Amino acid sequence: MDQFEGKVAVITGGGSGFGREFAVKGASLGMKLVLADVDANALAQTVDMLRASGAEAIGVPTDVSDARAVDALAQATLDAFGAAHLLFNNAGVGAGGFVWENSANDWQWVFGVNVMGVANGLRAFVPLMLRQNEPAHIVNTASVAGLLAAPAMGVYNASKHAVVGLTETLHHDLAIAGGPVGCSLLCPAFVPTGIADAERTRPGKLRNEAPLTASQKLAGRQLAKAVQGGRLSAREVAEITFDAIRERRFYVITHPGIMASVQLRLDDIAQLRNPTDPMSLKPEVKPVSQ
Repeated sequence: MDQFEGKVAVITGGGSGFGREFAVKGASLGMKLVLADVDANALAQTVDMLRASGAEAIGVPTDVSDARAVDALAQATLDAFGAAHLLFNNAGVGAGGFVWENSANDWQWVFGVNVMGVANGLRAFVPLMLRQNEPAHIVNTASVAGLLAAPAMGVYNASKHAVVGLTETLHHDLAIAGGPVGCSLLCPAFVPTGIADAERTRPGKLRNEAPLTASQKLAGRQLAKAVQGGRLSAREVAEITFDAIRERRFYVITHPGIMASVQLRLDDIAQLRNPTDPMSLKPEVKPVSQ
């Protein structure tokens, strides 16, 4: 997909971070925009900003973990613009700490957004993209945490590994189905966004009553520090991602310095070694996502 003007982009997690920058970039290319976010205030602010710049944009408050809400998002897209050409399954949250200390609520929340959010987006939008029979593209936001398994990030790592496997399968399935629909897997590392403050969007029914453990507190501090110190901006990630869409490139690795750690993991697997700490090479950045 290399023609964007007049086309329709649907962006989950569109109220902030990568989602907002995907929208800004899409608007600069003349796209019509459908933004979804569970944070209604952030969503409204972003839509107002886009409209003030002259873009055609609507906001649809959406909990991507809710299949019916994503179905409603697809219908709202068709009602507003009649088509969907570019889908960013981008909404994401995280929880850290030793894997055995994460609660059932942590697992349900993170997998609901990070994994089922992507699955719901594919289920709702891929059929209509195939029916349109015109160039379209899907970008699923994973993370280098989907390629590596850093300590004290078990729930997040597992969710992003699921996104990697799901998106690689999507690539094969689309090839079998035929048609002009492509897909990309976005695997960023630390970037200054709102991921460190994702707890604000956790539903009340999935909040934890128990206090944070020592490992969870440490993971939270490390994440906040690393995100704040990210050298690549969300806007730069958006530029890289749109370049990949134009090129129909599947793997979108925004921080190539991490690839030595990815290779180390592959070597561990190929040689049947015990897993090496992915941070042992002290890569340029440590793995996380939006």
